[in-house]
Amino acid sequence: MISVVVPAHNEAPVIGRLLRGLLAGARPGELQVVVVPNGCADDTAAVARSFEVEVVPLETPGKYAALRAGDERATGSEVVYLDADVEIGADDVRRLATALREPGVLAAAPERVVATNRSSWPVRWYYDVWQQLPVVRDGLFGRGVIAVSAEARPRLRAVPDVMGDDLAASIAFTSDERRVVSGARVVVHPPRTLADLVRRRVRSVTATTQLQQAQPGAVDSARTTRADLLGVVRARPSAVPKLVVFLAVTVYSRRRARRAVRSGDFTTWLRDESSRAA
Repeated sequence: MISVVVPAHNEAPVIGRLLRGLLAGARPGELQVVVVPNGCADDTAAVARSFEVEVVPLETPGKYAALRAGDERATGSEVVYLDADVEIGADDVRRLATALREPGVLAAAPERVVATNRSSWPVRWYYDVWQQLPVVRDGLFGRGVIAVSAEARPRLRAVPDVMGDDLAASIAFTSDERRVVSGARVVVHPPRTLADLVRRRVRSVTATTQLQQAQPGAVDSARTTRADLLGVVRARPSAVPKLVVFLAVTVYSRRRARRAVRSGDFTTWLRDESSRAA
């Protein structure tokens, strides 16, 4: 059996989409799906209960606590942690579990498909560059999915309670211990508007700073370098205008994030609602 843990805070518009696609191709008894609605003010729990899954509601919002609560219920040989706003099928989860049975592989994630078809052109251009960066291609973060073996679960439990939980989980494993599984795919829904993209990037910068303070030097291997950006341009000279947009969003987001960092605010979750709109 493969356990799937889904923390969910006010995800009523999208969690049905995830569960429907996930369960459609599952074999009887193959998946144990645990949904943890936390601090919800909408019908997330009710939507989840309409499917054949375990629902473990928490009164207080918090992804870290929700992940731990779901993990305590997980009984499978492998555990897959999913964000509620992504799309992934049972076959993709199956491929992740298979990869974890290979010697030395402790953590795995699927290939990322960023569905920018409904996003504005600045958002599309930003992600066109972002997806070409080596750390983005090789890291497990930014996918909304991470699968771990039974051996790796204690290490994941030791990840600090930080906003950037997926980045923290990714760098908890060496490049030899983690794998992006070819053939497994997850659909990630990005912001539709530039304003929501900036909100998401401010949160990301703030989260990275928090993790750096908690574990000095930990995120160095996940940082984008000038050489990485030049590599994108060398490979695709036509991407120069897109790189300008990428850099503008990056610089502006870093400036916005300084306010939160200076005040020590590592709890305000700048949520992107546009990607969740019907």
